[in-house]
Amino acid sequence: MQKGMEANKRLNQNLVDPHGRPINSLRISLTQRCNFNCFFCHQEGEHQPGDELTVEEIEAAVSVAAELGITKVKLTGGEPLLRDDVVEIVRRIAPYVEEVSMTTNASLLEEKACSLKEAGLRRVNISLHTLNPGGFREITGCSDEGLVRKGVEAALRCGLHPVKLNMVVMKGVNSEEVPAMIRFSRETGTVLQLIEFQELENGAEHYEKHHYDLKPVEDKLEKEAVRVTERELHRRRVYHLPDGAKVEVVRPMHNSRFCAYCTRLRLTSDGRLKPCLMRDDNLVPFAELLRAGEPRERLVDAFREAVARREPHWRD
Repeated sequence: MQKGMEANKRLNQNLVDPHGRPINSLRISLTQRCNFNCFFCHQEGEHQPGDELTVEEIEAAVSVAAELGITKVKLTGGEPLLRDDVVEIVRRIAPYVEEVSMTTNASLLEEKACSLKEAGLRRVNISLHTLNPGGFREITGCSDEGLVRKGVEAALRCGLHPVKLNMVVMKGVNSEEVPAMIRFSRETGTVLQLIEFQELENGAEHYEKHHYDLKPVEDKLEKEAVRVTERELHRRRVYHLPDGAKVEVVRPMHNSRFCAYCTRLRLTSDGRLKPCLMRDDNLVPFAELLRAGEPRERLVDAFREAVARREPHWRD
């Protein structure tokens, strides 16, 4: 039996914030380093991070999270595959939870996909905003579009499922490519996730120029879909099209519905618990306590304190 399941049965102390939102997932930034330079990156809301967490510190955080009822972990960055120990990280934390997933630009995934799968990674979200080499260079500042496609192929070949393609849709950059991306996702057996451009962090200065309203796209998808399902997280809608394609739409974050159904807590790359992507004035230290040799009860209390500080950023 998995360590995390044993812990949940032992403590039965699941996390619920002051607004009645259950917390069942932990999003861990492994690094703020990245080999791409996407002009709209929100960097997981991190500013001036310190030293990265070690493998042991990440395992300790996940073990506490599992004791408190968290069942899912998503590894993010920066680019998480830049860490040489990423496979070991997955191997260490997978026994504690039901699912370990990852968001990656996939440029380094071809050589690591099978090892990650064997270590316990279940699925991946791959940032792929365009199939056009010129557009790719405009968005990322580099020319590794071919490597990303190979990363997608490797993820599918190695049995990571589902593979989701994250496409931030931008006016004047890639908005005309939505039909082509839907065809590509159908042909590859991936799920396309259309994300509306957000006015936050680095994207704020480009919002007026590149924001593209996804409502007409979603209306069209709804008319064409043979079935529409809704995910628990943020009540995101998934459109199942007649040709077998699946398209998920992430509408603007700035609405009360988005916050009302948020079920995640974040851990920064330098070991601070972050209750909300949009705020950095209410973080709770975790690695600091761990490095000081504080008892486990203090580590548990840190998680509880972070959850207690959760406030909807947008509300009615």
